[in-house]
Amino acid sequence: MTQQAPDQPRAHRQEGRGPAALPFSRPREATACAPQHRGTGLRALNILVIESETASAGALIHSLMRQGHSAEHANTGSEALRVHHRADLVLLDLDLPDLDGLEVCRGIRATSDTPIITVTARGSELDRVLGLQAGSDDYLVKPYGFRELLARMEAVMRRSAPRADTPQTLTHGPLHIDATTRAVTLHGAPVELTRKEFDLLHLLAAHPGSVVSRRQLMAQIWGDTWPQRGRTVDTHVSSLRGKLGSSSWIITTRGVGFRLGHP
Repeated sequence: MTQQAPDQPRAHRQEGRGPAALPFSRPREATACAPQHRGTGLRALNILVIESETASAGALIHSLMRQGHSAEHANTGSEALRVHHRADLVLLDLDLPDLDGLEVCRGIRATSDTPIITVTARGSELDRVLGLQAGSDDYLVKPYGFRELLARMEAVMRRSAPRADTPQTLTHGPLHIDATTRAVTLHGAPVELTRKEFDLLHLLAAHPGSVVSRRQLMAQIWGDTWPQRGRTVDTHVSSLRGKLGSSSWIITTRGVGFRLGHP
């Protein structure tokens, strides 16, 4: 893969040149000058594009800027780990020249709750599962439609926004969940969770004694109700049970959904 020249700016519009070949399939009308956030309710964001292909990154940044966002480019994993704290949203390609993208995702998630959308050519079910387990909030396979990317960005940012009507602290026996710090303790010991695992646990704990349907989980945590993504819920439930040390913490109601249990 061609790496970016050292003196090339990280965020650019490629003034005086048309955008290079896009990493997505852009509809014809998207090539016209568009007002900021046309058709979306997405606020202006500072976006970190982690992508080793300079031309693809430049084309994507060009399109994002046309929507009113600012963008920064990191073409290596090590650079991304240095600058990710400046971003409101991260778009992460997994194929990087120095580090595997999954390790970069874990590194960002270990120190930050910044939303991450993995945007990659790796499209197998295993790749998707590994990406979500590493801490991605969403997973998009190349080639993709730019409008779909914008919609997913909007959904991820909407889900990451604080909810005024959601209790900030929840206690369920020895389990304590603090939404303000996104910290979980069990018998006083910290439990390290990914962003999605925390959201899943918090949603179940906010409805004690009630079964939360798969459709509701997908809608509130992942922003869709696609039945094809049912395995996503199961993967996160399984991981969450393991980290809590007992499968009894999350009870499956077959054909309906899940509820918080009493180990």
